[in-house]
Amino acid sequence: MKENDDPKQNLQDEKQRDLLINRSVGTNKFMTTNQGVKVNDDNNMLKAGDRGPSLLEDFIYREKMTHFDHERIPERIVHARGSGAHGFFECTNPIPEFTKAGFLQEKGMKTPVFARFSTVQGSRGSTDLARDVRGFSVKFYTQEGIYDLVANNMPVFFIQDAMKFPDLVHAVKPEPHHEIPEASSAHDTFWDFISLMPESMHMIMWLMSDRAIPRSYRMMEGFGVHTFRFINENNESHFVKFHWKPKLGTHAVIWDEAQKISGKNSDFHRQDLWEAIDQGHFPEWEFGVQIVPEADEHKYDFDLLDPTKIIPEELVPVQIIGRMVLNKNPDNFFAETEQIAFHPGHVVPGIDFTNDPLLQGRLFSYTDTQLIRLGGPNFHEIPINRTLAPMHNNQRNGYHRHEVNVGRVAYFPNSLANGTPFQTPEKQGGFVSHNERVEAHKVRARSESFADHFSQAKLFLDSQTEVERKHIIKAFRFELGKCETTEIRLRMLGLLAQVDEDLAADVAKGLGMKVPAKPFEKMNHGVPPNEHAAAQEPKPLKKSAVKASKPLSMINHPSNSPTIATRRVAFVCADGVSEDSIVALKTALKKQDACPFIVAQHLGFVTTDQDGELPIDFSYFTASSVMFDAIFVLAGTPDDLGNNADLMDFISDAYRHCKVIGVDALGKKFIESTHFSDKIVDSKELGLLVRGKSVDEAFAQEFIEAMTKHRFWAREDKL
Repeated sequence: MKENDDPKQNLQDEKQRDLLINRSVGTNKFMTTNQGVKVNDDNNMLKAGDRGPSLLEDFIYREKMTHFDHERIPERIVHARGSGAHGFFECTNPIPEFTKAGFLQEKGMKTPVFARFSTVQGSRGSTDLARDVRGFSVKFYTQEGIYDLVANNMPVFFIQDAMKFPDLVHAVKPEPHHEIPEASSAHDTFWDFISLMPESMHMIMWLMSDRAIPRSYRMMEGFGVHTFRFINENNESHFVKFHWKPKLGTHAVIWDEAQKISGKNSDFHRQDLWEAIDQGHFPEWEFGVQIVPEADEHKYDFDLLDPTKIIPEELVPVQIIGRMVLNKNPDNFFAETEQIAFHPGHVVPGIDFTNDPLLQGRLFSYTDTQLIRLGGPNFHEIPINRTLAPMHNNQRNGYHRHEVNVGRVAYFPNSLANGTPFQTPEKQGGFVSHNERVEAHKVRARSESFADHFSQAKLFLDSQTEVERKHIIKAFRFELGKCETTEIRLRMLGLLAQVDEDLAADVAKGLGMKVPAKPFEKMNHGVPPNEHAAAQEPKPLKKSAVKASKPLSMINHPSNSPTIATRRVAFVCADGVSEDSIVALKTALKKQDACPFIVAQHLGFVTTDQDGELPIDFSYFTASSVMFDAIFVLAGTPDDLGNNADLMDFISDAYRHCKVIGVDALGKKFIESTHFSDKIVDSKELGLLVRGKSVDEAFAQEFIEAMTKHRFWAREDKL
């Protein structure tokens, strides 16, 4: 066809094509559904009362979440990068008085599990060491069916209502115009969103803490985030929060360390989990619950249904009821780790839901997501997702159907199959939802009891050691320093001032800015006036019943034990190294289940002072001290170490990252060439241990004792 020769007509045709291809060219500034219906409230799901259950008729939420769930093919939208393992859960302290869940009824009863750990925002090709939340999900293959505990390594979340979940993920993902930055929250769109959502402030404190850069999946806690219900045989309900507590304690890396690990080995966490299981160092967690009677639902100065709040352990202690051990690696990553499908709605009799508005939304979203990610409604037939309990229902056909159903009946009620499959009476294990009374108006609103956004953020900050607080300040400076929009930084400083004025001032100093005097004046900068613009006007900070909580600190965490099991130790060696020293230290470390490795200038072998040869595990070029928890310099002939820049970085980083450094007589001569040589004295307070002669058993024990402290934070003040 010949184009119209009239330039004006050509321009009009181009505009029409633009409107067809990209409808955002239009001038409508008001939010609508995909069908053009104007949206009155994009912050809250439709509920039966402001604390009531969410309603299925909410077509605005369902359209928004359905579109979001189907945005990625084929990898997960969030939690794309992960690693998993098989194992078992053992009930150690049955609690039949609280729940009738079968796997919690008998001491010593074991239930097969599969656990998957993951980062959240990055793609499958990103790094394990991003500053991020970590997923911690466990599939229980119980005798009553599948139970999925979908958890994170942080006990709270960014938002209170599932309506905002697509917005949160859109904001934190790489910015869509150039797909940068990958696996990072340090950019404008994320902080723009957060600075307009005060309810995120508690979660942001966790994200800016060292919890966001764990040392290992095996050394991080897991939390169910939401408040669930336990139901016992008498149909009595108790509120419950779920906790996983690692046997190895809670530990993290330093931000500088995390960035360098990403460069040397972006699979650091995934490889760590695989190798630990492969070598028989099976990861283990205690499983605990916080239980609150229904009568105490409104007892506290926070709302139990608010997913941005914790129950401080000082108010409700964690009761340990079981343990999980991971003892088998997957046979095939894709078939198992990649295809496993978790869902918070997969529960068994004895475990039920609450009206937490974030949880209510997830009950819809997860099934919807699996339909597109795993190809259809039969994802439950993939081997890793199959229940061990007998399965019998009238669901048929669909993509990827594996089960061969016989007979002509696929409906209920029926007489041709004698009424089978029968409905199961409650007394015989049939699932019955908790008989909660609900009587309220349909509203899009947030309960007034959800409006305190700062008190628990303050509690978290006040529970940190001075070292951890400094790390939080540095994290904020890094993240906000990456923001290009000054207004966003100002809004965040205003929110931080609501949590803690000193924190805001310290962050502002690093940004070369001042804390705004009236932080909420420009809260909705660029947003049309609207009673729903920022979800809810936050309440001022109020006093918490708990001033500080030890379990919120990683360094002071009560569960941290002095074990050095599976800790990695680098023996920095050169030809002529003392064989007796190597043997003495390696023997002592292996007795404690630590993992020693020989690191040298090249791969191959290193010779000893007794003309022996030792295989080298890593070279300075392929490894770094960030991949180890402690180092020992057993130099050998001093000239053999030479002026090696990679080795200098190896040792300097170990010093900078506050790790234990041991040195023998010959190694000391090399250490004298480092920038911190004046600080190398026999100093237990700084984790610097110098031996003038060969290493003996007594010195090996000193080294092990130092390692039980994990880091020597006083060294940060001496850098």
